Amino acid sequence: MNILILGSGGREHALAWATAQNPKCDRLFVAPGNAGIAELATCVPLDINDGEAVVAFARAEAIDFVIIGPEAPLAAGVSDALRAAGILTFGPSAAAAQLEASKAFTKEICDASGAPTAAYAHFSEAAPARAYVQAQGAPIVIKADGLAAGKGVVVAMTLEEALSAVDDMFAGSLGAAGAEVVIEEFMDGEEASFFVLCDGEEALPLGTAQDHKRVGEGDTGPNTGGMGAYSPAPVMSEAVVAQTMEEIVRPTLREMARRGTPYQGVLFVGLMIKDGKARLVEYNARFGDPECQVLMMRLGAQAFDHIHAAAEGRLSEAKVHWANDHAMTVVMAAKGYPGAYKKGSVIKGLEPLPRSSTQMVFHAGTAFAGEEITAVGGRVLAVTARGDTLQEAHRLAYEMTRQIDWPDGFLRSDIGWRALG
Repeated sequence: MNILILGSGGREHALAWATAQNPKCDRLFVAPGNAGIAELATCVPLDINDGEAVVAFARAEAIDFVIIGPEAPLAAGVSDALRAAGILTFGPSAAAAQLEASKAFTKEICDASGAPTAAYAHFSEAAPARAYVQAQGAPIVIKADGLAAGKGVVVAMTLEEALSAVDDMFAGSLGAAGAEVVIEEFMDGEEASFFVLCDGEEALPLGTAQDHKRVGEGDTGPNTGGMGAYSPAPVMSEAVVAQTMEEIVRPTLREMARRGTPYQGVLFVGLMIKDGKARLVEYNARFGDPECQVLMMRLGAQAFDHIHAAAEGRLSEAKVHWANDHAMTVVMAAKGYPGAYKKGSVIKGLEPLPRSSTQMVFHAGTAFAGEEITAVGGRVLAVTARGDTLQEAHRLAYEMTRQIDWPDGFLRSDIGWRALG
């Protein structure tokens, strides 16, 4: 098969790495890709949010299958354009991708399907939103309704922080994403990420992970897109997985189908677990980043088979074969992230590092400057390892980070602290 993956981050590097190992893969293209992806695929300078351009490229290169990595092309309807052109595609329609693109939409689906989630209110003006925050008190969660590249959620521990978040969003700090706001009850407990493949009718649990959203050691400081992750998530017991499927995932999929917008793709189910029960924090319409890196490291080539089955409506015959192993990824980010950071610094020491089924450096924000690899994003590398134990995966991942020569980067030294005890 000729395969096209859309995206340029660590998630797409991991998807490309797993796909390239599968014997079904003949030619592999990634648009626009990055310096790491260029080692295993042909990178294409394509506007991935332009459905017509993606369709034209797919036709020109006889692409058999398109995997959409990030959320923006989904919200822009690129999957709809590809399907209308008769091209097999993995990723929900724009209508179904509202599960990520609109927090208010997700809450409506939860209300209709009875899925357990936080109490909430939805606002399109600042004054009533401020009044609601003052009536509820803190801690409280302020969410931009639209897509904000991982920056649209403020977990406010004080009233002042909550009111400031409301004011900032309505003042345009997040652009159109913050034109409407959802304000939620603060849920305490342990967070986990659960990934389910969907083909419009069937649902296949794919795996669990936990990531570290806060920038600082001990889960302190502002939220980021994710500073590291590990899989599996110990809190996701068989009982919690079963409850999540029965009370959250399957009711959601039935409601989506009832509305005429069946969901096909991967459903990222963000959960809060307390006293052995899960409640929904959020849905995403794509693999998480950096969770995708640890899932792909553990699944390898079979990941593509399951993704392909979801796109073709064959999940009823699919079965995930898990080894009794663990994976960890440690994100190396540009100093200053998630605030302002410098672009263009040179990264050295990558060439001698292993590229194997147990150790990989997935590139997130890199580019070539001549022969040198430079940092062009906030989160730049996802250093990933697999082992028989989480301790072994931790050791291998951090050994690799110590061999990377990048003075302008930083990382957290405590990824996995909760599970490692």
